[in-house]
Amino acid sequence: MPTNAPTVADLDEKSLLALIFPRLGPDTALLGPGDDAAVIAAPDSRTVISIDTLVQDADFRLEWPSGYRTTGFDVGWKCVAQNVSDIRAMGAVPTSLVVSLTLPGSTEVKWVEDLADGLAAAISSLASERCSVVGGDLGRGNQIVVTAAVTGDLEGRAPVLRSGARPGNVLAHIGALGVAAGGLAVLESRFHMTDLEGTDDQELAGLAVAQCRPRLPPTGAGPAAAVAGATAMLDVSDGLVRDAGRIARASGVGIDFDADYLRTQAVSLAPAAARLGADPLAWVLGGGEDHGLLATFPVNAVLPEGFVRIGKVIAGEGVTFGGAVPPATGWDHFAG
Repeated sequence: MPTNAPTVADLDEKSLLALIFPRLGPDTALLGPGDDAAVIAAPDSRTVISIDTLVQDADFRLEWPSGYRTTGFDVGWKCVAQNVSDIRAMGAVPTSLVVSLTLPGSTEVKWVEDLADGLAAAISSLASERCSVVGGDLGRGNQIVVTAAVTGDLEGRAPVLRSGARPGNVLAHIGALGVAAGGLAVLESRFHMTDLEGTDDQELAGLAVAQCRPRLPPTGAGPAAAVAGATAMLDVSDGLVRDAGRIARASGVGIDFDADYLRTQAVSLAPAAARLGADPLAWVLGGGEDHGLLATFPVNAVLPEGFVRIGKVIAGEGVTFGGAVPPATGWDHFAG
C-alpha cells in the first residue's frame, strides 16, 4: 500500500461521512441517514431485529499469513452477509441496516470507501430490494470494528424459532458446507495470495472468496421454509454440529446427521484439504461462516427448492453423526 495514501486522520467526521453515504446505494427508509435516527416502515406491525460485529484480529485479519490483505469491500460484504442471514433464519425479509464503524486514525480513506462499496454490493446481491443502510455511527479506536443491526419483516408469517423441532422431523440444509472453513485454512496457510481474483490457483482462491465474501442461499429461502412449514431454523455461522446442537437444546430433542451424505459432501473438498494438511469432513461439520440455513420440517412436508435432507430429529438430546459422536464440533468465540 502506498505510504502517502490519505487516512481518516486527514479528514473530519463530516468529510468522511460525505464520502461514505453516496456509495451506499438507494435509500429505502421513510427517513434515512442524516438525522438523529432513521424511520423505517413496519407494515407487519412486528419488527425482527438482530446485531452482529466484526472485530479486527478476531473476525478478520488485515493481513493474512498467505499475504492476502483484507479489503474494506470484503468486510462490508461479510457484514451484510452474516446479518441478513440471521433475518432469513427467522423466515423474514431484511429491510434495513444500521452500521457502526470504529476506525484507527491510520485507516486509509480508500479502505473505508471500499467498505461502503462492499456494503452496497452485498445488499444488492444478498438482501431484498427493500433493504438499505439507513444510518449508523462513526468513531475512533485502536482497531477496526464494524457492527451492524439489521431489521426484517415477517410479512404476516409466524417467526420460525429454534425451539419447534419435534422427533420425527426431517433435518434439511440449504447452502454451502465447509467451503468458508476451507477458505480460512487457505488464508492462514503459506499459499501465496495477494488478491482474490489474480491468483493462478483457482481451487484455493475459490475457497478464500467463500471466506471473505460468502455467498448465501437465494433471498427467498428463509421465507420459503417458513411457508413450507419449517418447525425450527437457524443460520449456520459457527459450524453445522454446534448450530444443530442449538436447535436440539432449544427444542429438547436429539439430532442425528446422515453421516454418509455429509461424508459425500466432504469428498469435493478433499483435494484442497489434502494440499493444506486438513480434514475436509472437519470443515463440513465444524466450519462456520458459510451462512447456510439449517431447518427441521414435518416428515411429510415438501422441502423448498434447494433444501436437502441431511438428517433427522430424534427423541433424546444432543447431536450424533450416524448414531455416533461427531468427529468435529465448531467455533466458540471464547472457548475457540
